[in-house]
Amino acid sequence: MEIDRHDSRTRNQLRPLACSRNILNRAHGSARWSQGDTIVMAAVYGPKAGIRKNENPEKACIEVIWKPRTDQVGKAEKEYEMILKRTLQSICVLTINPNTTTTVILQVVNDDGSVLPCAINASCAALVDAGIPLKHLAVAICCALAGSGSVILDPTKLEEQKMEAFTYLVFPNSVLSVLPEGSLHVDGEPMEHAIITSVTHGVISVDDYLYCLERGHAASAKISDFLRRSLQS
Repeated sequence: MEIDRHDSRTRNQLRPLACSRNILNRAHGSARWSQGDTIVMAAVYGPKAGIRKNENPEKACIEVIWKPRTDQVGKAEKEYEMILKRTLQSICVLTINPNTTTTVILQVVNDDGSVLPCAINASCAALVDAGIPLKHLAVAICCALAGSGSVILDPTKLEEQKMEAFTYLVFPNSVLSVLPEGSLHVDGEPMEHAIITSVTHGVISVDDYLYCLERGHAASAKISDFLRRSLQS
């Protein structure tokens, strides 16, 4: 059964993607990522000497600052910062610049749904622009459960509000040259089977979650191709 979406997309159709890098003069790396009308700018500063309290001095520290469009930081924004930090820590090579801090600032320009995946994609592009060593790239997608086992990809804000549940999924992309050959694994799993981050809102069954995982993984290939083209240009 096909879902009637207000922007006439099919269930598996993503909104138009756009990415620009090196857009902020004072940042060491920057990127602007948009998915339809959802737009996030990411700025990277560092690495700078020193780390925050309770961090491991033998590794680099990643600091994430989330700036919503309204400038009102609440519980949701703090949760986004935590998720982003853990996600970026998992893809960065933290042993190359120990006892340093790299700060990633996310500015939400417009939120029309799927804002966290948009921010993760922007962060990844900005880290590459800054020359931060990465184990691999990452791409993020939102999958929403519309009921009766139907899943839609990349929902808008209006669609998110109507869904029974939705999940943010982050998958690994291509491995960069900082890793030795043959290390195409993430936490022991083959790269093609791996998932970096999974955050679910609402109640979702195991079967529905696995279906979201399947649909999200398939869609991530399209985002991966777009990201690679953007980084090569």
